[in-house]
Amino acid sequence: MRRPEPAPTRRQALLLAAAAVAVGPVAAQTKPIRLIVPYPPGGPLDIAARLLAEKVKDSLGNVIVENRPGAGGNLGADLAAKAAPDGLTLVMGAVATHAINPWLYAKMPYDAQRDFTPITRVAQVPNVLVVNTEAAARLGIATLADLVAYARKNPGRLNYGSGGNGSAGHLAGEMFKAQAQLFAVHIPYAGGPPAQLALVAGQVDFNFDNLAAASANIKSGKLKALAVTTARRSAALPEVPTVAEAGAALGLQHFDISTWFGLFAPAGLSADNTARLNKAFVDALAAPDVKARLATLMAEPAPSTPAQFAAFVQSESQKYREVVKATGAKAD
Repeated sequence: MRRPEPAPTRRQALLLAAAAVAVGPVAAQTKPIRLIVPYPPGGPLDIAARLLAEKVKDSLGNVIVENRPGAGGNLGADLAAKAAPDGLTLVMGAVATHAINPWLYAKMPYDAQRDFTPITRVAQVPNVLVVNTEAAARLGIATLADLVAYARKNPGRLNYGSGGNGSAGHLAGEMFKAQAQLFAVHIPYAGGPPAQLALVAGQVDFNFDNLAAASANIKSGKLKALAVTTARRSAALPEVPTVAEAGAALGLQHFDISTWFGLFAPAGLSADNTARLNKAFVDALAAPDVKARLATLMAEPAPSTPAQFAAFVQSESQKYREVVKATGAKAD
């Protein structure tokens, strides 16, 4: 006859209880994190999201990237804003979803400031002021100063293209016109690629384009880069000055625009969860292979603390509020 198992001692019972408590959080963390990308697959935000999802697997567990495009990024951002603040839902927000759209759309489904917990800025992609090479040669435009001088002497003779009313290229162009005190005609297209094709074909004279999109035509000589729009020169085009550098004597010394993106969680996320997510993604952005992959997208890593990212988003929002107001651009 089998003897009954002896009852656990008090010490054994305490150890078993402690083990059960320790297992609880680990089991809870096995749930995957949902990382929403509010744009279609294949773009810089999507590629960066998938790169980081793989990199943080060891520290955060599985991260599933979910593309939810629509309404200029508002659809995906709204899904994250309305999710539970439990650290299991993130969104790769961008300058459009958190700084431009709130002023472009008459009705927004979320509040870009109040409905999110900033985690970290991920990267920025410089925009670049490019001119059609043949047109520049014909008009004697070799530098930013030449462009400004020609435009001032010939108001309305130059035009520039963009991906549409309210697009980043449109707003950059309007900010440039206001600060440089010149007039050029804006021609909106149905997206960035058609606007770039129009510039290459000579249908427009200059554009403010995403560096990643424009780089191939710059390298081939079809487009001439006059300046990058960020505060610092781009490592991808170190010989090209910034707008602020080249235009310091022309009223452009404070010009600073980039296409940026970063991670947000729903509002109300605990401080512990915020710090845990920030550390994991900031560490990932410091990895050499991540930096190398982002460089192929012309993206520069820009990790930050949650507080720094929150302050940055607020300043960007105020900057674009003034620009949108001045242009009267509307998306609906």
